[in-house]
Amino acid sequence: MTVFEAIVLGIIQGLTEYLPVSSSGHLAIGSTLFGIEAEDNLIFTVMVHVATVFSTLVVLWKEVSWIIKGLFKFELNDETKYTFNILISMIPIAIVGLFFKDHVESIFSSGIIVVGVMLLVTAFLLSLTKYIKPRQKNKIGKRDAFIIGLSQAVAVIPGLSRSGTTIATGLLLGNNKSALAQFSFLMVIPPILGEALLDLIKLTQGVEVTGTISPVALIAGFIAAFIAGCVACKWMINIVRKGNLIYFAIYCGVLGLATILFSVLA
Repeated sequence: MTVFEAIVLGIIQGLTEYLPVSSSGHLAIGSTLFGIEAEDNLIFTVMVHVATVFSTLVVLWKEVSWIIKGLFKFELNDETKYTFNILISMIPIAIVGLFFKDHVESIFSSGIIVVGVMLLVTAFLLSLTKYIKPRQKNKIGKRDAFIIGLSQAVAVIPGLSRSGTTIATGLLLGNNKSALAQFSFLMVIPPILGEALLDLIKLTQGVEVTGTISPVALIAGFIAAFIAGCVACKWMINIVRKGNLIYFAIYCGVLGLATILFSVLA
């Protein structure tokens, strides 16, 4: 992977991590077009996802600091309950990461036809939010946090948008739009940092996790993803508040069909 390719893919990741169009799916498509090996794609995916975590912290720092300050009061307040809901949402993805990590990694090397199919699934989920509008709740409860967490765990499949799946699930459950966008972006921080920590531990133990990608390309992709992520995060929060995701559904549908055709005809 060249530095130019890393920057392009970093920008793609930063923009699509928050937009409901599947960042991993776009990275897989971009990597295929650039002819990048699966091993390089995997470690690069982890790095640019960490970059978008930092984007989330910057854009939502007011909310993050509110949670941290509340936790240090050492009482059962709203901040503690919010944190507990985030922990509940992490249970499904933690199970997938601990017991099915090898299976997930194998999907990344299974070809882009899987990406195409999952983009169609993403389009379907986003379309449902336009036609199914249950009565809206003021807060995200423990049950809904777990169900949203389940949708995040399923969205590890490339092509199935994490933000699109979690936001669509939350909207279909009747959760408040603004609160849901914030929760969706914050709940992904611990799993991504956990994945990066596992790779760091492997690296210190002498296990090769970087493939053939150069450190310079990794850094370039990281910076590009961070800057693009800051822009996209602010944009997506405003989009979710308006609740109109049908255009992203159309985009995912068209791209999904194009990806399947490309995979079959190539």
